[in-house]
Amino acid sequence: MKLITAIIRENKLDEVREALIENEITRITIVRVSGHGQQKEADIYRGKKVVPNLTPKVKIEIAVNDEFVDITVNTILQAAKSNSTGAVGDGKIFISNLEECIRIRTEEKGSKAI
Repeated sequence: MKLITAIIRENKLDEVREALIENEITRITIVRVSGHGQQKEADIYRGKKVVPNLTPKVKIEIAVNDEFVDITVNTILQAAKSNSTGAVGDGKIFISNLEECIRIRTEEKGSKAI
């Protein structure tokens, strides 16, 4: 089991969500977040270093069984790019091992709970 976390542009959320649904990945969690990466360099204003403003983004979390990792990642990669080659600020995908998953309602554990 893996936890896939993707941080993408806000305006790409609908495209990514629709692409995931088309690939039968329907259980997702979405959180609005802010941050900055390579989009902006720190500026010098009146002799002082100014930290760039935080950019609104969307964080998507998807718990998947191992056989769905590649399809989930590839779907997000294709749908979240700004254009065919991508652009700075399109986001990142993180894949973490998921030690355990428990469905509260039925108390199922492991891959059945996902």
